[in-house]
Amino acid sequence: MRKEVGRCAGEKLHERDGQARRRTTGSGMAVIPASTRQLERSTHTAFIHNNTLCVWGGFQASVSEDVILPSAEIWLCDLDSGTWQRRVMGGETPPLLLGFCGSYVNGSFYVFAGYDGLTYSNQMFSVDLTQHCYLWKKVMAAKGTTPSPRNKHSCWVHGGRLVYFGGYGCKTLREARNMDSSNFIIEEMTWLTIGDVLFRCWGWHNEVNVFDTFTSAWSVPETKGKPPLPRGCHASAVVGNKGYVCGGVESAELDMYCLDLVEWNWTQIEALSSRMPLGRSMHTMTIIADRTLFVFGGLGVDGKTLNDAWQFDMLAREWREISHPHANEPRVCHTACLGSDNDVVIFGGSSDLSITMDSITVLSCPSQTHSGDVLIIQTQPYPLFRLCEDFLGSNAELFSQHLDRLPAKLRGRIDKRIAFFSKLLAPT
Repeated sequence: MRKEVGRCAGEKLHERDGQARRRTTGSGMAVIPASTRQLERSTHTAFIHNNTLCVWGGFQASVSEDVILPSAEIWLCDLDSGTWQRRVMGGETPPLLLGFCGSYVNGSFYVFAGYDGLTYSNQMFSVDLTQHCYLWKKVMAAKGTTPSPRNKHSCWVHGGRLVYFGGYGCKTLREARNMDSSNFIIEEMTWLTIGDVLFRCWGWHNEVNVFDTFTSAWSVPETKGKPPLPRGCHASAVVGNKGYVCGGVESAELDMYCLDLVEWNWTQIEALSSRMPLGRSMHTMTIIADRTLFVFGGLGVDGKTLNDAWQFDMLAREWREISHPHANEPRVCHTACLGSDNDVVIFGGSSDLSITMDSITVLSCPSQTHSGDVLIIQTQPYPLFRLCEDFLGSNAELFSQHLDRLPAKLRGRIDKRIAFFSKLLAPT
């Protein structure tokens, strides 16, 4: 694993002035291309609340360099109407960051750590998205020790706590000496002062750090069992009281580990499948049912951007590859969220990251093309109510004399679908 190995479906929809337009290609999947280049990005964070996709941060390619996107704005996409909205944010705005970890819990959005192009951070910021004005504030720990600076880590949200795992970061020489080599893989040694602390050792780790959002306290649980190897750019998901993590290491096949978030026991999950997903990093993993995880895309250990989709049955411990019609739309450094009716809503990322390397160095890493698309993948049959909504929305002229009889709340939902489909069917 290397420090900077890349930065970290159908119906077609085309957007003009924030509105979506669709051409149908079947199979219960959809793509909503970006209405503006401002939406194109990778290594961002995204979450869904009230069927609104919220997108923050990341970077995109310009003519001569990669540009970190503003931290004083957040983009909102109404998934019922396909309309994007940009909201300005104020307060104690976070610095421009790459490889940060964003998490949404109890109406607030938290950002922890990251890399600003010059140095690594261990700062935390939050913003209350239930308020009319979105105002950032720097979070100061009331108790405990703040974890060391890092990026490319992940987070499980569990019971009002943010449980961070892994990543690439720095340690003091004393910290590194006190850590087992299986828990911290040193990649380089250099002098750097962050705040008033002198860091010497840089590398990948498998630490677990917990932040309690109710008490603003940091803690380090004493885990049991054999933990995963140190890693970054991996994928994680929470199922009940268990946190799952996969990928982010150079292995031929995709590995899977589980951490009990109550007992703090690590378990390696040995799959029983005859076919396994290729090892990868910078991919996504999403919970789509009580016992099913959905993995999409990423950068394969062969150095190519992947477009495959897999479901993992946690009870049977079996992988199953899912066919989809978007072989020409691979993704890496994207996000994936659970939408309504168990849709997987994938946003952004790069479609053409390809890294050539030998056993020592990265030989080539060409400039990436970043996406601002929303890719919606249907994972189950839709309920009758949704099918009826979509039928009414796409055939409004047949029911125009009867829509006024609907209850106000239902009429509002149908109006959104009407607006959505009227734009989709309009000439591009």
